[in-house]
Amino acid sequence: MSAAAQDELNVYQSAEARFETAAQKLGLEDGIYRYLKYPSKEITVYIPVNMDSGRVEVFTGYRVLHSTVRGPGKGGIRFAPDVSIDEVRALAAWMTWKCAVVNIPFGGAKGGVICDPSKLSKTELERITRRYTAELSEWFGPERDVPAPDIGTNEQTMAWVMDTYSMHTRQATTAVVTGKPLELGGSQGRKEATGRGVMMCCNNALAKLKMKREGCRVIIQGFGNVGSQAAMLMHAAGYKIIGVADIHGGLYNDKGFDVPKLVDWVYKQGKPLPDFPAGGDKQSAKDVLFHPTDILIPAATENQITTKNAGGVDCKILCEGANGPVTSHADEIIDKKGIFVVPDILGNAGGVTVSYFEWVQDRQGFFWRESEVNERLQDVMDQSFDQVVRAAESHGVSNRIAAYIVAIDRVARALKLRGIYA
Repeated sequence: MSAAAQDELNVYQSAEARFETAAQKLGLEDGIYRYLKYPSKEITVYIPVNMDSGRVEVFTGYRVLHSTVRGPGKGGIRFAPDVSIDEVRALAAWMTWKCAVVNIPFGGAKGGVICDPSKLSKTELERITRRYTAELSEWFGPERDVPAPDIGTNEQTMAWVMDTYSMHTRQATTAVVTGKPLELGGSQGRKEATGRGVMMCCNNALAKLKMKREGCRVIIQGFGNVGSQAAMLMHAAGYKIIGVADIHGGLYNDKGFDVPKLVDWVYKQGKPLPDFPAGGDKQSAKDVLFHPTDILIPAATENQITTKNAGGVDCKILCEGANGPVTSHADEIIDKKGIFVVPDILGNAGGVTVSYFEWVQDRQGFFWRESEVNERLQDVMDQSFDQVVRAAESHGVSNRIAAYIVAIDRVARALKLRGIYA
């Protein structure tokens, strides 16, 4: 791979490029610019684990705290073989801007462990999680840094984090993590929140473009929690899901999928998505992205749309369910095509918004009905969408840069009010 191609796929450089563009549009003061550009802390931990075989394996883990200007750090823990410090840095920065764009009082953080969960037993995953948490227990906390699930982790992982932290503090501390089981202080509606937020943004984009929802064609790349929940909710709302993909491959069917049956096939029966008997044309997960459609939702991983393939994107609305699915180098190509983009820091912010609701409920010891959670989420997503679109129009920039402008301005204002401690 050429150096230029490597640079394009460096997610930290993508995050920096968008930050710099928005900062210039805002006329951000040089000192504030430099303060916000760099993370607050970067921690590397080495995690010795007794494997089921009896041998000792040492895993590498990271936690990056980007900002606590507006509140405690907030961000997931990712278990994946390709985790890198640059990726975690970028994701931590994105969390700062994501929390700010939906105006919730968190900063940004992110964590990761280099491992392959598919090759580890449940007990091995528990040992990794508990040792990782123990190593970081002095940095975690409801007022310091609040982790959540991400790729390769789930509510069980968060239960282990919460229990390990609680053992170190000698008290049950449910608000140290979000995305927990309901029995441990989780929130109603949290599992569906990111996918629901994606749908809410799509609804708002359709209204903005004066398009009808019924029969609106949708392609979703990624069929994990975000993609599958978005597919279920959008199918029930009248959208027509014509393309789906996950790590096993993709399916395309211009007549649309029976999404509840597809979800049952993948999640209840545990079968590979491409083998769905009522499916369509089998293809690679990336190829699914390039069929003509009304709405395209990349909800898998970073760097799916690059300068090499962005010209093949054929949609009216691109709503990013994943973090960083489009490289910064490809932004200009997408913009020139006239595609209405709902950027990741807005499009997938439903998850962190309901994580904030969960943190609030844990801290007050009073829990809300699911209908109340969803109603509050709707208010946040609608207001944030409107603010981003207005900023795009007033500054003459893309929705993506507008989202960064809204977010950076909020963090910068808070920083100026607080001042810089020295």
